[in-house]
Amino acid sequence: MVELTVTILGCGSAKPTLRHHTSSQILSHSGKLYMIDCGEGTQTQFLRYGFHPGQLEHIFISHAHGDHCLGLVGLLSSLSLDKRTTDINLHVPADFVDILQAQIDFFVTHAAFDIRILPIDCKKPTVIHSDPHFDVTAFPLEHRVPCYGFLFREKQGSRHIIPECIKQYAIPCTEIERIRGGGDFTTADGRVVPNEVLTTPPDPARSYAYLSDTRPVMQYADLLQGVDLLYHDATYCEGDEELARKYGHSTAAQAAEFAKACSAGKLLLGHFSSRYKTEDCFRECATRYFPDVILADEGVTVKITTTLSSPPEGA
Repeated sequence: MVELTVTILGCGSAKPTLRHHTSSQILSHSGKLYMIDCGEGTQTQFLRYGFHPGQLEHIFISHAHGDHCLGLVGLLSSLSLDKRTTDINLHVPADFVDILQAQIDFFVTHAAFDIRILPIDCKKPTVIHSDPHFDVTAFPLEHRVPCYGFLFREKQGSRHIIPECIKQYAIPCTEIERIRGGGDFTTADGRVVPNEVLTTPPDPARSYAYLSDTRPVMQYADLLQGVDLLYHDATYCEGDEELARKYGHSTAAQAAEFAKACSAGKLLLGHFSSRYKTEDCFRECATRYFPDVILADEGVTVKITTTLSSPPEGA
């Protein structure tokens, strides 16, 4: 199975501190990198943790608050200085398009690659990107400005051909991909061998959801049901529920309650307010409601796995 990971480049809220950078993550799959949010200093973090800019083709911006997007134009400028020629796709809220375009026109004037700005403007969950690896669904969150969550759902892979069957039935190389796609095989003497005899089921598809910044959005528990890894806004701890409501955020406990409602595999908490000197309270609050909690921190890489078994034959 191809490794699927998410790496935290920044997990603080509002402004950078000596403890945390502002929001940004890298989702990595099959040599492709997907960036989610791009706060101030993201390009430095991107290099610090060993990522190659040539593998980055898509950037998803949740909303137009500075701690989620102020690093974007600087990153694009550096890509231009590096003589990049591969196009890049920016998925951003519609209200950010004109502002972003003006910044690009002013600061990124000699890029040898196309910068495609793809507006997000949906009132309900909508697939905004599809490629051979993922379908990416955006859905509106509850914040102080238009803000979107993202669900990355891996596409189902091919079936696995049983090596012994290749020799047993003298299967030529030219037939293997067709069989992995579900086809039966006809032997030289005309006997049809069913696909179920030749293959085992594909690896279960994995999923990752990113929700920052938002008040609790229990209405999406069905959409995210069974998500393997859930990243959720946890700006505040217990006792600061009114601040969370006022500023359009969640507490660690609210994030954990949502993870429980989603039957998530694991919960990754982030977007921590600088008002707290440690993150101990976030874990303590969250684990009262959900057992498998990970605290985001710069450089932390989480491998996304699934607890689901392969689907039964005929399902």
